[in-house]
Amino acid sequence: MKFSNSHKAPLYNSIIIVPMLILLMGSGAFLLGVNTYGLLGTSLFMGMIIVPVVLLLIVSLRGRQIFEYDSEGETLNLSNKGSLFRGKFINDEFPKYKLQHYEIVDLLVLRRLYITISSKRNRPIILKYEISYLTPTQLRELCSCLDEVIKNNQENRQEP
Repeated sequence: MKFSNSHKAPLYNSIIIVPMLILLMGSGAFLLGVNTYGLLGTSLFMGMIIVPVVLLLIVSLRGRQIFEYDSEGETLNLSNKGSLFRGKFINDEFPKYKLQHYEIVDLLVLRRLYITISSKRNRPIILKYEISYLTPTQLRELCSCLDEVIKNNQENRQEP
């Protein structure tokens, strides 16, 4: 199974750009309006600064926007990348038989996927992905596919 939410990258970019523009305009209006002209009072200008800062904090806490998953063949391919200013790109590819277990942590603002895979040194490796921007349907598909891979791995380990 294969899915991606990369087609929504322009939407994610605009979610970041609009508060940044409002913040710039609010900062400029605050500096010009309060210091030079004394117009409208400070509460309106402070609202134009505080609201975009809060929105930008929420967007940055939610993490990377683009998540791609591919389980066709004998390998699992997972990639996680940010759309605009989130520069770090995570791309992992590993055989399905190495998948041991996964966990989805769902907090108020963010959702993360932790995948545990086996290594050659008999120590588990934990891979982390930010999946806050997945739809509930995509999340269910991801869980069912990972459950199926884990079930197949357990059946193959039991057969001598």
